[in-house]
Amino acid sequence: MADADLGEFVTQALTVGAHALSATGQAQESRALERMITELSDKATRKMIAEDAASRSLGIGLEELGPGYARTSMTITDTMVNGHGMTHRGYVVVADTTFALACNSHSDAAVAARADIRFLRPTRVGDVLVAEAVERQRFGRNGIYDVTVRCDGDIVAEFRGDSRVIPGG
Repeated sequence: MADADLGEFVTQALTVGAHALSATGQAQESRALERMITELSDKATRKMIAEDAASRSLGIGLEELGPGYARTSMTITDTMVNGHGMTHRGYVVVADTTFALACNSHSDAAVAARADIRFLRPTRVGDVLVAEAVERQRFGRNGIYDVTVRCDGDIVAEFRGDSRVIPGG
């Protein structure tokens, strides 16, 4: 069994166990298993970002991670600006990476099915972008996530992404 398949199997087994314990009134044991599930998901997501060469090369750093939630940051460098001295919109990819982290923070591997971004104000060299992704809804193999990108507390972009859990991922 591949590592990914084994991890998914263990997570599913723990989930079934947690539900069974909860149904039989063993809430403390159920919560302990749920914590184990969260820890497994957290480790898998941290491994994913550690192996993400694109995000690493852009200097995107993971600041916080939780179920359905992620916060990252990235400093704009001189190679990220356009001819107007503003951040090239493609470098607001920090929102996409943060979305990926949030939708993969559960026990299933997920990919983007659709995304939409609104650029609200420009940023420049030296600015630090902080992106915060929040899960709005999960249903079946789908999820909806909102990502707000800020610079010095001001909102500079809003991103909405739809995720899709991939089989065997």
